[in-house]
Formats: sequence, C-alpha cells, structure tokens
Amino acid sequence: MTRTTVRVAMNGVTGRMGHRQHLVRSLLALREQGGLDLGDGTVLWPEPVLVGRREAALRALADRYGLEHWSTELAEVLADPTIEVYFDAQVTSAREEALRAAIAAGKHVYTEKPTATTLAGALDLARRARAAGVRHGVVQDKLFLPGLRKLKRLVDGGFFGRVLSVRGEFGYWVFEGDWQPAQRPSWNYRAQDGGGIVVDMFPHWEYVLHELFGRVRTVQALTATHVPQRWDERGKPYDATAEDAAYGIFELEGGVVAQINSSWAVRVHRDELVEFQVDGTEGSAVAGLRGCRFQHRAATPKPVWNPDLPSPHVFREQWQEVPDNEGTPGAEGTAGPVNGFKAQWELFLRHVYADAPYRWDLLAGARGVQLAELGLRSAAEGRRLVVPEVTL
Repeated sequence: MTRTTVRVAMNGVTGRMGHRQHLVRSLLALREQGGLDLGDGTVLWPEPVLVGRREAALRALADRYGLEHWSTELAEVLADPTIEVYFDAQVTSAREEALRAAIAAGKHVYTEKPTATTLAGALDLARRARAAGVRHGVVQDKLFLPGLRKLKRLVDGGFFGRVLSVRGEFGYWVFEGDWQPAQRPSWNYRAQDGGGIVVDMFPHWEYVLHELFGRVRTVQALTATHVPQRWDERGKPYDATAEDAAYGIFELEGGVVAQINSSWAVRVHRDELVEFQVDGTEGSAVAGLRGCRFQHRAATPKPVWNPDLPSPHVFREQWQEVPDNEGTPGAEGTAGPVNGFKAQWELFLRHVYADAPYRWDLLAGARGVQLAELGLRSAAEGRRLVVPEVTL
C-alpha cells in the first residue's frame, strides 16, 4: 500500500457543522480508520489545514486534535501549492468570494450550501470551476441519512406505484437566547448576515425532492418571523430580520405535489426532527433521520370518520419497519449506516483522486440556490412561480 497525503484547507471549522461533522466525524474519522483505501494500492491520508478568522479558536482546535497547521490568512493558504482541496463551511455571506478565490488558485473545491447568495453567483462559480478544470462538490448530506436511504430503496423498487404526494415536517424550538442559550448562531436570524430558514433549508429540499422524486417545477411559499426578538451570544437583544419559518408547496415532474414545513419556532411532536411521508397508489411510507416505516395497499386499514366514538385503530402500529439491509454507499465497511457527511467526503475524494463518478457538483448546488431565491420571491409576491431548469 502507498499512503498519499492529501492536504485539505478547511475554512469555517470553528462553527458547529464544520467542526463536528466535517472535521471530527469525517476527515479525522478517516484518519482513525487508517485513511481512505482507493482500491488500487493507494491509501489517501487527509491532512486538515484549519482556516478561519479567530486565531484563538483555531489554535485551540489544532491543539485539541493534534493538528499542526492552521491559519487566519486564506490568501496564503490558497497560494500554498501543497494544498490541493479547499473546503468551505463559513457563514453563507462569505462563501462565494472564498470559493471564487480557491477556484482561481486551482484548488478542487468542496463546500457546504448554499454555495452563493444568488443564482447568478452560484452559476458563476460552476462556470469558473468548469473552465479551471477543477473537481467540485456540494454537501448534500440528507441523501445519505439512513432513513432517506431506505425511502429511496422503496422508490427504486417501485413500492409506491405512482407517487402522489410528499409531505415533510422539519424543525424544532430554537430558544430565544434570553433565559436559555439558543441552539443556533444569532446570524441565522439576521437577513443582512445571510440568515433565514429559506436560504438554509430550501437547498436541502431541492436535492431531496430532485433525487428521490423528480425536478421541482413550481414553488409557492409563505414565510414568517414568528419570534421577532432574540438574544445573541453576548446576551444582547436584537431584532430578528430573517424568517424563522417557511411553508412551501412544490410541484414536481410527473405531477407529484410536495408540501414541506420548515420552522425554528415549533415544538416537536414527531419521532424525529425531520419526517417525510410519501403516499402512492400502491403504498405509503414515513421516513426520518434513521428509520422508515411503510404500509402497503393490501394492509391499509379502512377507518371511518365518526367524531362521536373513539377510534378502534392504533394507526402507528399498522406500519412495518424497513430493515437495515445495507451500509451507506461510499463508506468503508458494511457493518451498517455510518455518518452521511463522512460518506460523501469519501465519495468526493474518490472522485478527485480515483476519477470515480460524482454528480453533486456546483451546478447541483446552484439548483438549491435557485429554489431558495424563488421561494423568497414567491413569499414576497404572494404567488406561485415556475422554476426554470438550471443549465450552464
């Protein structure tokens, strides 16, 4: 075996997602398993180079995980010829400029979403990456969740017959920050800083709907700022200028209707923080983060509406669980599902260094930006909008 070191500039790892999911549970997890075996006698050994604005936080992370290299100077890092991959998990408002600089420096780029604040900016990044000949990928982690993998298995197996509708519920109560600390950073609730649940979540819903059921053709959205005042990390009150809830209706290719509610002002009465129910002519299923339950038409009960008598049905007991038959594709080993962020990192690295196929690129990321942009416009104008096909 030949071990090849791959130096990866990781920008934004002092944030929750960049730190926990991408640094610790992805690249450091790859190191813990001995690297990524490409199957041709080569093992990739990722070497993170931490990048950010806060020197003390970067130093603390490097010391905590025994990493040698970190920097607050992005330009210097991008000028280093030994760094081949650039990863971005910064705040949304800073991402586009940094990605543009990384592409210009000839780095392969892998990034969180949204890739830019506008569709024009997202498409510009995709064009630049194509012209530069660099490999590029966008995190689309929900596709790798065990629950959605099971749901896709039902779709691919024809279980649903003709799919009729998709209903999604996502969210939880994010504390205001006055009497209990908020679970999300304050910038998420300031539009001027790139915050808002539409920009955050509609890119997710685009790729989930696109990959499982078909391209989104129309969008109609209603947004709300249910909690108008919050308290920041220093305990100071501020006005929430971004929406904290969005209620979307999406028409898909083939006539499938999807309704997805997204809210940071809802208390959870579900099995998981996100659930999707899919109804088809032959059966239905409900998928969450890890589990997926299904009900075939032959096993569908026949309830009758009668408000005067208690229902004899215990509806949740009438569904079956989809078994854990496989690990996550792209992951090392087959002992069951692994972290979806890590699985996608493996696929991207194989794409860069073993020419493996990979379709979740900057153009796919642009579709998510487009849906968020049109969702906000739909809410502002109070009407349904057509979603044009995105091309370069």
